[in-house]
Parts: sequence; C-alpha cells; structure tokens
Amino acid sequence: MELKWLEDFVSLAETRSFSRSAELRHITQPAFSRRIQALEAWLGTDLIDRSVYPTRLTQAGQVFYEQALAMLSQFHEARTLLRGQTGVPNATIDFAVPHTLSLTYFPRWLHHIEARLGRINTRLRALNVHDAVLSLVEGGCDLVMGYHHPSHPMALDPARYDMLTLGTEPISPFSSVNKGGRARYTLPATADAPAPYLSYTPNAYLGRMTEVIIATSPTRLYLDKVYETDMAEGLKAMALAGHGVAFLPHSAVEKEVDEGSLIRLDRGTRGTPAGQFTLTMEIRLYRDKMAAKGDDPRQALMRNLWEAVGEEVSRPAQTPAT
Repeated sequence: MELKWLEDFVSLAETRSFSRSAELRHITQPAFSRRIQALEAWLGTDLIDRSVYPTRLTQAGQVFYEQALAMLSQFHEARTLLRGQTGVPNATIDFAVPHTLSLTYFPRWLHHIEARLGRINTRLRALNVHDAVLSLVEGGCDLVMGYHHPSHPMALDPARYDMLTLGTEPISPFSSVNKGGRARYTLPATADAPAPYLSYTPNAYLGRMTEVIIATSPTRLYLDKVYETDMAEGLKAMALAGHGVAFLPHSAVEKEVDEGSLIRLDRGTRGTPAGQFTLTMEIRLYRDKMAAKGDDPRQALMRNLWEAVGEEVSRPAQTPAT
C-alpha cells in the first residue's frame, strides 16, 4: 500500500467526487480512480458504493475513513519525530516556492516576518507552481507560497487548506533600450514587423498568465516567438541582451527598471492607456490544516508564523511591497 492511496481516499471521502478529488490531488481522473481501486484491492473490500450517485462510502469505507485519518496522523508524527533526529533543528519550516518568488519576494518577506518573530529556521524548495502545490498535498512541505489568478486558480480545497493573501505581483512586457535610451521594441507591433517574443514554456504558470494578457489585449500585439524557457530569470537575461520582448513580474526587474536598462512597454505612451498589457496576480500562502495541529516546536512555530502573517495582511498597508 502507498501513502498517496490513503491521501486519495481521504480526499474522496471528504469531497464525494472523483473529479473534484482528482483535481485537488493534481492527477487525471482515470489515474485517481485506479489508485482508489488499487487501495480497495489491497484491502480486499469495496470502499466506494458505485451503485449510487453522488459518490458515497460503503460501510467498510466509513470504518476505514477513520483509520486512514489516524494512519496519516501517525505518519506525520513519525516524520516530525525523525526530523528531530537529524542535524536540522526541530523548529524548521519547509517552504515550497515558485522559482521567481524564491529569488525576489520570499527573501524580503521572510526578513520582514523575522523582524517580528525573530530568526526562523527555514528550508526552501524552489519549484514550479504545480510541483509546489503537489508538495503540500503530498506532505512534502509545511507551507506553499505561490501566485494566484482567477483564470488559473490553485485547486486546493478550502476545507482542508488555509490561505492568506500576502500581496500582489503585476506582470508586464519589457524591452531593453537602444543607444538613445528608448525601448528597443514597442507594443503593439505590426503584421509587417512583429516584435521578437521571448516566451515561457507552455507548462510555466507565468506562461499561462502571459497567454491571458495576449488573449485579452484590446489590440493584436503581433509577436514572433524566437525563444522559449520556463524561467523568468532566463527571459530577463535575454531581454537585457536585446533579443526581444519578455513579459516579466515586476519584482524580478525592479533593479533593471530603476537603472534604465529595461523599459515597461505599456506605460501609456503613444496615446495608449497605461497598463493595457499588464495582469496582476495575487501572492498567496497556503498550509494544510491537519499538519498544523500538534504541540511540537515546529508546529508551534508554524502557528505563530501563520498568526503573525494573518495580522500583517489584515492591516490596510500590506508589507513588503512588490
């Protein structure tokens, strides 16, 4: 039996929906169904009553639900205990953070929180958005920091996961400058002279945000894709070298904009309104409610941090600013 089978079953017992649980567990519905069937085969009994709709548990499933919760709780307790036997301090919080936020927002945010709570031992895993969320779902981290936009929301069940909104992050098109100090490229371009476009790979969250900007633009941008990568830092380097236009989070280019080496292309010039090619995302923090329970030093630190952050974001002026 695999641990993820238990987590799948608990999710299904709580949502009563194969499709919803598959979405929350970040796998396809057929794969999710196969894992539930594998669990039933291992136990030698049906857990799901498939003769009715909506989904409901069999009598055996109702009994096993309580056992599954207890086993998952014991697993988390065992992991906490074993962490205490390693060289890493007990009160260490594991973060999963998308690459761009790990380089820009996270260090300043943590400094701000530590000014209030004191030094916090942290372990950070820089991942793409999908893998960061999956890490939280599978118990591989304590907290996830990530982007959110209504067009591509994080599919985390609010009954299971707490969420705080830390701030916002705009993403806009940027270009390097020519010798005259003006933007090397402009938007919108034209059909005869499209702008060279530095693109994210299709599986990148910021790539999806860029697609939303392009699709909802009030005018066609005329872009010619010449380069592709999944890293915002890689696109920034290519933009600085003059290879084309890149859509970048503002926190990733603050220094370059201040120095004048990058120019935002929708500042309202050429008679066009400011911000017409800009999309604003939320920066959110998530935790598993079940994993936050307990009396060990790490879980106590997690609760203190969550309460401190909650108090911060409830104030009119949120910090740190992006």
